[in-house]
Amino acid sequence: MDGRRREALSLEHVTLTYESGAQALIDVSLTVGVGERICVLGANGSGKSTLASVVAGLCAPDRGRVTINGQVAFDDAREQPVDFAAYREARRRVGLVFQNPDDQIVTTIVEEDVAFGPENLGLEPDEIGRRVERELRRVAMLPLAKADPTRLSGGQRQRVTIAGTLAMEPDIIVFDEPGALLDVRGRTSIMRVMDKLAKTGTTIIHITHFMDEALAADRVVVMGAGGIVCEGTPEEVFRDGERIAALGLEEPFAARVATRVGARWTCSEDELCRELLAREARPTPQVEPARRALDPGVTPIIHCDHVRYTYGGSRPALDDVSFRIAPGSTVAICGQTGSGKSTLVRLLAALEAPDAGTLTIGGIPTRRKRDRRLLNGRVGYVMQHPERQLFAESVVKDIEFGPRNLGLAEEEVARRCQHVIGVCGLSGLEDASPFELSGGQQRMCALAGVLAMMPEVLILDEPTAGLDPKGRLEVSRVLSSMRGRGVTVCVVTHSMEDAALADAVIVLNGGRVMLQGAPRDVFSEKNEQALREAGLGLPDPMRLALRLERAGHAPLGPVLTIDELAAALGVGSKEVE
Repeated sequence: MDGRRREALSLEHVTLTYESGAQALIDVSLTVGVGERICVLGANGSGKSTLASVVAGLCAPDRGRVTINGQVAFDDAREQPVDFAAYREARRRVGLVFQNPDDQIVTTIVEEDVAFGPENLGLEPDEIGRRVERELRRVAMLPLAKADPTRLSGGQRQRVTIAGTLAMEPDIIVFDEPGALLDVRGRTSIMRVMDKLAKTGTTIIHITHFMDEALAADRVVVMGAGGIVCEGTPEEVFRDGERIAALGLEEPFAARVATRVGARWTCSEDELCRELLAREARPTPQVEPARRALDPGVTPIIHCDHVRYTYGGSRPALDDVSFRIAPGSTVAICGQTGSGKSTLVRLLAALEAPDAGTLTIGGIPTRRKRDRRLLNGRVGYVMQHPERQLFAESVVKDIEFGPRNLGLAEEEVARRCQHVIGVCGLSGLEDASPFELSGGQQRMCALAGVLAMMPEVLILDEPTAGLDPKGRLEVSRVLSSMRGRGVTVCVVTHSMEDAALADAVIVLNGGRVMLQGAPRDVFSEKNEQALREAGLGLPDPMRLALRLERAGHAPLGPVLTIDELAAALGVGSKEVE
């Protein structure tokens, strides 16, 4: 920390152990200055969210010393370590945006939820109303001020929680993965909000798995196994690529491209572009034709025909949605927050029936409940919030539940569980409670439980939300192996890079299909403006390629991945490990 800054908070040799005996924080010392903006990175289970709870005064550690806004809230050297008055004051001065908005929403009307915090501060009604309107407008939720949060999408609920935190005007704000459920435009908006807060002197602690978001911080803190393993400026931390990779993280986009194309290492996309533009132009390679996952000439395993679905008497969540999905293909479903994605996957998972139109899966219509029951075990579904699927006392018992209900022999149940535990990176956690896992580990546990049933169709709602880069890679490998076995995979994602790897992409906007086709057809220059207006965008490699072309570089073609961008720039192919 800059020695000239006053301290906003300080942790000294803090240790916190769960009742199960697992150590979440181990000898953590961290000082954050007033007005400082730090970013906390780390793999799933590294202790980031526990750190956030300690900083926000939601829990006290077992050992160490915690000082928040100049008040010692915890000191194990005292006879009574916890100062409850100091913690109460801390909760008034420190805001926390949870990773899961459902942990934070307390009312059934959006504007009342945003007003909840200011009301507890004892503010005058006029001031409360002013703050509520200001913050709902800031997160683009003012038109839904009277809505019921339970009827909103996960991303919209996250915006409500952010507005509620900002309305309290705290001195310190802890953002715990605020963009995990948001579309591209939503994440960009939250980063702009942080920029403005930082300029006004608000102390910001930002926990994220998006490496590029860390570049805006004054300081980056990297956690591993409950402790702080390194810290420094973003450039200092990311320059050690081998160490970053060993910690389950990755470099920002520009640094990965620079390394791949043999440019000078940099985290700055501007610097990267200047160097690439100075190079001699190379010819554009030929691109292999895309697999036609939505080919009307193939007998589909999923056929959605003019489907409509409405919640109560409101406007349709889905309206006149039609597409066909070929067996064994991987299809990405994209769209901005509230576009109808989660509603569609509930229909595809045979949990609901359309109000109008028809949906058939494996030749079975989903209109009647008794027909939908025929799809039990044949269709697997991983929810957006995996903790809603977890219920058993241990990880292994949770995973065993599905295959055991299929009537499989115990030996087969054990074999499948052992396999998916390894595939999903849960080895060593078999006897742990699913509810003591990190958010990312819970997601992998829920995925493992579904994979153990070996479904023919796999439906996943934001499977990489809340996962570190290593976890996202593991999910990608798992899905690739499922495709190799002939499983049809439908993935809802806000990641354009993930969508670019699918066989086909379906883009929803306002409950309707805006675009559908192969990734190279959907993610094209002609669709760039429409995608941006729909809260999305192009995959980063294509966005960078177009930026270079518009600055005078020779055409690079429809590149979707960093490897394709490297090839278009004339750099040799790379072996895939």
